[in-house]
Amino acid sequence: MSSSTPSTPISYKDAGVDIDAGDALVERIKPLAKKTMREGVMAGIGGFGALFEVPKRYQEPVLVSGTDGVGTKLKLAFEWNMHDTVGIDLVAMSVNDVLVQGAEPLFFLDYFACGKLDVDTAAAVVGGIAKGCELSGCALIGGETAEMPGMYPAGEYDLAGFAVGAVEKSKILTGKNVAAGDVVLGLASSGVHSNGFSLVRKCIERAGAGTPAQLDGKPFRQAIMEPTRLYVKNMLAALAQHPIKALAHITGGGLLENIPRVLPEGLAAHLKAGSWPQTELFAWLQKTAGIDDLEMNRTFNNGIGMVVVVPAEAAEATAATLRALGETVHAIGSIAARGTGAAVVVA
Repeated sequence: MSSSTPSTPISYKDAGVDIDAGDALVERIKPLAKKTMREGVMAGIGGFGALFEVPKRYQEPVLVSGTDGVGTKLKLAFEWNMHDTVGIDLVAMSVNDVLVQGAEPLFFLDYFACGKLDVDTAAAVVGGIAKGCELSGCALIGGETAEMPGMYPAGEYDLAGFAVGAVEKSKILTGKNVAAGDVVLGLASSGVHSNGFSLVRKCIERAGAGTPAQLDGKPFRQAIMEPTRLYVKNMLAALAQHPIKALAHITGGGLLENIPRVLPEGLAAHLKAGSWPQTELFAWLQKTAGIDDLEMNRTFNNGIGMVVVVPAEAAEATAATLRALGETVHAIGSIAARGTGAAVVVA
């Protein structure tokens, strides 16, 4: 026998990967995923691949896909031990993106990676993912839990999400029909959502013990961690009733960089400053960071999570429908010829 042959076997668990913990997590996830099942699901959690049949009510279905993460908001989830809502953020960031093409989210996949699997933490995260799927009518039909010793610090993990939706080819929202005179409606956000958290964390660090006890009637940490609003069901209902021309999900880059993504060349969105209220949360962030309005509207959603562009004659009816469904809606501006100015002007 070679002297270099090890005398003591090393198991996968000894190497830092606990297969039993992974199995236990799958069993915890199954009933959560079951609650999200919908038409089209042919095979759910557990297979090598998840099967989904596009519902037959679609005549010419076009698939729309989106992927995203939660970003550095996770750092606060670790620090504050608040893991039950970041899964909603994960779902919302992708399904809201799919939605702006006019698509109905069909199914969702998640990727959860950590150094050492804590079943309770992972189950809390996936519980949030399942809740987000349920609220947006999207099936959670698969995912991956990767335990990778040495890749992540103790107690930390990373998330990625993947959504697939469908829209009738004739009903795809591209923004190409947006014209001067159209009205810009803004749907209120639930908070910071899941962008700008590198600056949020700097503000918390700068404030130190001076952070407020409450913001907008919620405990400080809850206000900061409030999950991204899911606009899917209400917006799909409005799309079925009104001649909506374009939608913009206000994520990284804020109002200033996301609205131009759905505007034809030569047009600009003129937003009226003060046409929507600044919440205590955003007022605190602006004051603490010491930044101007331009930087606020380029870094954060600043109170508007989804922008809706409609013909002027349909604006009031569209806003009324969305309000009846539970959205807070503000008429925040209009579309005009761009000229030599910026694509979004707030004045």
